[in-house]
Amino acid sequence: MNDLKSLFSSNLKLLFFKTSKRDFDAFSLDHLKLGLFLTWIVGMGRWWDDPNANILQHLGMGSVIYIFVLAGIIWSVVWPLKPRNWSYRHVLTFVSLTSLPALLYAIPVERFVPISTAISLNIGFLAVVAAWRVALFFFYLSRHADLHWFKTMVVGLLPLSAIVSSLFFLNLHNVVFDIMGGLRDEGPSPHEGEYSVLMLLTMLSVMLIIPLLLTYAGLIYHEHKVKPNRTNALSREQVEPDASLDLDTPNEVFPNHREKAS
Repeated sequence: MNDLKSLFSSNLKLLFFKTSKRDFDAFSLDHLKLGLFLTWIVGMGRWWDDPNANILQHLGMGSVIYIFVLAGIIWSVVWPLKPRNWSYRHVLTFVSLTSLPALLYAIPVERFVPISTAISLNIGFLAVVAAWRVALFFFYLSRHADLHWFKTMVVGLLPLSAIVSSLFFLNLHNVVFDIMGGLRDEGPSPHEGEYSVLMLLTMLSVMLIIPLLLTYAGLIYHEHKVKPNRTNALSREQVEPDASLDLDTPNEVFPNHREKAS
């Protein structure tokens, strides 16, 4: 049983890229409980001042449901590459513990600054949180899963490409329909900038998804076909004796043997 102080300390170490392999291996059910609690709190803070958010978003349950889905996507994408010590619960624990930076979203900047400034600030918050979490994801793949840097890049970008597109649809805000339909009757929203960024990221994700999928398929083939065959071939070479050596004729192998015998 971990005390609360050590759990928060472990979370902070992760957020600042200080977690070692041993620390990752020590993730327990208590870490998961803390992560789920933080995700719930952050989820409520994300939407508490937004009148257009639905009931699940206001209750923070949308964020909790989301991390279960996200962890499932990450686990299933990385698993074929045979990562070290890989389990769904561990991935879920990691994802939940990366929720804390999203507290930036809870700052109601639109209440203190003009709406145009609030939009810029929200874009900045979105960029900071997104970059932070992506960096943590790559750190997790490299440090805990022990993947080669190229595998880390591919399996890191592949789910992100799919996730960004999913986020665009799952987090649809009424203002998105206003933007797409050219409607401005209710005035601008401080979240308009965020959705504009998501639209751009979605376009980039669509462009990357095909080459990433092809590279990912190649990595799986190499991991399950080429690599095992190469390992088996090396094992046979080490176990099987050299056929050029006739062990039944020691005089030919060791020419001095006959001289000593005489």
